[in-house]
Amino acid sequence: MQEIGERSGHDKSTCQRMAHTLAQLGYLDQCATTRRYALADRVLDLSYAFLRHHPLIERATPILMDLRRSCDARVDLSLFSQASLVYALRLQARAEHYYTNLVGRRIPLFCSAGGRAVLATLTEPEARALVTVEDRRPLTRFTRTGIEDVMTAVAEARRDGYAVAAHEVIEDEIVIAVALTDAARRPFGALHVAGEAGRWGGPDEIARILPGLMRAAALVSGAPA
Repeated sequence: MQEIGERSGHDKSTCQRMAHTLAQLGYLDQCATTRRYALADRVLDLSYAFLRHHPLIERATPILMDLRRSCDARVDLSLFSQASLVYALRLQARAEHYYTNLVGRRIPLFCSAGGRAVLATLTEPEARALVTVEDRRPLTRFTRTGIEDVMTAVAEARRDGYAVAAHEVIEDEIVIAVALTDAARRPFGALHVAGEAGRWGGPDEIARILPGLMRAAALVSGAPA
C-alpha cells in the first residue's frame, strides 16, 4: 500500500479504499500471503472493448496484414498519446520475443522511429518542447538521449518523410516508421516496420519496404494512396 501511495500521491486510507473497490470489481487480485495487489485478468476486458470498437483499428487491420505480407516483417500501429506512443496493433511475421507482439506498451517519442516520425510532423518548437520534457533515459546502450542528437534525427525524418531507428528501443532491431496524420496534418499515430538488424535494414531493404509503408500509412490516415 505504501508503494501505491507513493506513486499516486494519496494517503494510505484513500489507497486502501481505492484498491478494495478495484478488487471488488475484479480489476485487482490480492495475494493472500503478501497482501500485495496485482492486476487481474478483468483488465483485459477494457483492452478488448477498446480495440473491438475502435474504428481506426478495424480499418487498419487488413491494411497492416497486406503490409506484413509484402514486407515479410513485423508491422505495428501506434497511437500518439500524452507525449508518447502506445502500440495498439502488432502483427508478427515470424517467431520473435513474445513481448514484441503485445499491445499496450508505451514507448518514448525521442528514441523510437515512430516517435521521431510523429515529431517530424510538428513544428520545430513543438517537437523540441516535447523532447525537452521527456524522461530521456536510454532503453539500450545505443539509445541517443541528447536533445540536439534527437532533434537532428527529427530533422532528417522531416526531410525524408520517414524515420529509421537502429538498436535504440530493442538491440539488434531496426525500425522504419511513417507518421499517421489527420486532415489537418496533425499526427495521431505511426506505422512501424521492424526487423532483425542482421537480416535487413540496409538502404536497399529500406527502399524496398518504404513504398508499401507509405501507401499503407496513407490508407490508414484516410488519404488517397
